[in-house]
Amino acid sequence: MSPSLFDCTFPYMQRRPSQNTPIEAGLADIGDNLQIPSLFDDASAASPPAATDATPPAAATNTNSETKTKRMASPAESHRGSLKEPHFLEVTDHRTGKTHMVPVEEDTIDAGIFAQLGLSIYDNGYLNTAVCRSSISYIDGDKGILRYRGYEIEDLAKHSSFLEVSYLLIFGDLPTREQLQVWETRVMRHTFIHENLVEYLKSFRYDAHPMGMVTSALSAMSTFHPEANTALQGEHIYEDETMVNKQIFRCLGKVPTLAACAYRHRIGRPYNTPSNELGYTENFLYMLDRLSENNYLPNAKLARALDVIFILHADHELNCSTAAMRQMTSTGVDPFICLSGAAAALYGPSHGGANEAALKMLEEIGSVENIPSFIEDVKAKKRRLMGFGHRVYKSYDPRAKILKNISEEVFAIMGRNNLIDIAVELERIALSDEYFIKRNLYPNVDFYSGIIYKAMGFPVCLDAKKPFPGFPTPFPTDFFPVLFCIARTSGWLAHWHEQLQNPIPIFRPKQAYEGPEPRKYVDISQRTELEKSPLDLQAKYLLRKNLPPMTDEELAKS
Repeated sequence: MSPSLFDCTFPYMQRRPSQNTPIEAGLADIGDNLQIPSLFDDASAASPPAATDATPPAAATNTNSETKTKRMASPAESHRGSLKEPHFLEVTDHRTGKTHMVPVEEDTIDAGIFAQLGLSIYDNGYLNTAVCRSSISYIDGDKGILRYRGYEIEDLAKHSSFLEVSYLLIFGDLPTREQLQVWETRVMRHTFIHENLVEYLKSFRYDAHPMGMVTSALSAMSTFHPEANTALQGEHIYEDETMVNKQIFRCLGKVPTLAACAYRHRIGRPYNTPSNELGYTENFLYMLDRLSENNYLPNAKLARALDVIFILHADHELNCSTAAMRQMTSTGVDPFICLSGAAAALYGPSHGGANEAALKMLEEIGSVENIPSFIEDVKAKKRRLMGFGHRVYKSYDPRAKILKNISEEVFAIMGRNNLIDIAVELERIALSDEYFIKRNLYPNVDFYSGIIYKAMGFPVCLDAKKPFPGFPTPFPTDFFPVLFCIARTSGWLAHWHEQLQNPIPIFRPKQAYEGPEPRKYVDISQRTELEKSPLDLQAKYLLRKNLPPMTDEELAKS
């Protein structure tokens, strides 16, 4: 697609095509600055009278005990029911010579039993520790299976919408048509944010990272809703199902708005007001891309592609950010602070930034012809193969298969990028090479998601002075973790909701102490100088700044 004159005027954004604007069309004039109205949640757009916060989204369901039991039983209870006889692990303590029979339930053992033996379980990084029981998502890494509440991820991606899947994750069952309508109405009514929060977002630097803005805004939301703050009202407020549902509506509705505001802030354009006439992902794209048109509509196929990507990222067992969500929930703090903490964990490049790293790798390869030499460098440990392998999956990530098909659909709209050819060929070679097969290095969800995001026009370049090849204009800071955050919010809220129903004590992991043995206090006049001192850094700093060394008196004062 050739750039227009307007592309050169506004270099920080390549616009996604709309349904009423040809893909080849240039950017329209920005027009007058748009202001988000000073509206609270309850004064947002109109909606059917039946959809009220006092009516939980599950109210239309059959509330008999059989229905509830069935919901809670899938898939965890059904798995427990398949164990026809108890199993035990025989443990012999060679310190005492005693043998203990440890019960095994669902392939887990109670670590508290070892506490009775005076032992702690050391698991650096929680690599093999289950800290809760959950019925939300299930992964079989050996077989490449991912299920939400017992449903295959492939079926949900093919037939459901993101909000429908969010309902499933949070409440345990797919909604009926009436339930889905109420659910969508309530979420979309809470897309507006307070004008004071808008001003708070505008106070960030022009080049603020969007993820930093979103995590900060999520924390700030706690101050806008004091009735939902457990520090002010007490933890008992979330024994009320209406209060719980209200916060779920708020969080799901407002996170895309916060993300869109952060995006518009970064590219120097006025924020857009949400449109409740559009669907969830359509509204998000609308807030990102609308300029001055009165009838702007995002491209329906791109909106659906993003909707499916959100489904694939909605939940993934107890990953780092979800564990942070549960850990903060155990303190009793409100869900806004919990979401901020989870989003902060996602902010880390090892978690939410993995797809950007995979995209950068493909950019560095440059062409299909360079793949063989790249593969040899990987085997020689000179280069890293990004987007392959997963801590959980030991076979093909099922989400990657779906994304591979979506990428073709997106390229059919946006124009084909040579990165997809590089990705497909790299995948073919890696899957046929014994070196990678032995190491279970299969494509994961990050391998194709970055390519799709780039094709849709989302910013990826960390250095605005060095645009990626194929794009005539530079782009602002990485936006990928923010997209990840929008999708994962539904999973975080599902775990928050589940933990409210099954309270657990405040998280308090143990440590394996490896510090010094007991020592006697030494008077300062008798202490010997260490070979390496933390003050050495200060000395190097002074030397670099061409400043004189600090005197003993200055050191004492510092």
